[in-house]
Amino acid sequence: MTITYADVGAASDRVSGYVRPVTLTPVDPGTFGGADVHLALEFMQHTGSFKARGALNFTAHHLRAGTMPEAGVVIASGGNAGLACAWAAARHDVPATVFVPETAPRVKVDKLRKLGADVRQVGSEYAEALQASQQYAAATGALQSHAYDHPLIAAGAGTLMEEIHQALPDLDTVVVAVGGGGLFTGITAAAHEHDVHVVAVEPENCRALNTAIRAGRVTDVTVDSIAADSLGARRTSEMALQWARTANATSLLVTDDAIHSARRALWDHRRLAVEHGAATALAALLSGVHEPADGEQVAVILCGANTDPSDLVH
Repeated sequence: MTITYADVGAASDRVSGYVRPVTLTPVDPGTFGGADVHLALEFMQHTGSFKARGALNFTAHHLRAGTMPEAGVVIASGGNAGLACAWAAARHDVPATVFVPETAPRVKVDKLRKLGADVRQVGSEYAEALQASQQYAAATGALQSHAYDHPLIAAGAGTLMEEIHQALPDLDTVVVAVGGGGLFTGITAAAHEHDVHVVAVEPENCRALNTAIRAGRVTDVTVDSIAADSLGARRTSEMALQWARTANATSLLVTDDAIHSARRALWDHRRLAVEHGAATALAALLSGVHEPADGEQVAVILCGANTDPSDLVH
């Protein structure tokens, strides 16, 4: 199971007119030597993250194919994926059921309900909510969605790279944070087509893709990072590993301190409030883990902003 560049192209057609085109802004000249660096402000996307693209592609595909059941879609997620699924379903008047743990923050549960989702709180951990969602799908015929490990979800995420390349046709490198690998897969499938190198950045203690690359296979990892709420997948997808090999992507790790500093810098210098996961890609450049060459054109993806900004304004 994987995706191709053609899948990204098909996704671009489905999401056109529904998603917000990404805004790119240049970093001050000289910040990274002679490199020309732009920030891709995808955190301004509907529902506050790139995941709206994949969720919309998933929903639109099944509607066009006539495979959307009366029961609609179901997903287990109290985070960005659940919000995106609920939003995409609402855009097309499709029922959405979202299973979350009983421990899910009330603010996220309230957001899901405002989007029209039927929220079911089950168990104390994600695994229990996932099992309940699978049982619900089997009993009702609802279409099971996934936070990242699905070709339609990954292809939808890849539409972001298409927009970046259209705005920066001479782009050399794209830097992207990696959790489960859906965004990385889509970005890399499109970037490889345009001969753009991909730099994948993960927290030191949330390194599912990095571990898979080193081991030569997908494997479970421990998760312990300030960015774990969005990048804390215990294993990457087979699609992500395959594309990492195909495109010879660079896999880098950054510390939690570097992530914290990058998030703080975005607020202090630009008044941008992003989640720790979104600051992870920029942390690679600011910490010196990745040093762009003089003349290199680089895009750094800031992928989400579903965060509590109170720690930034004090």
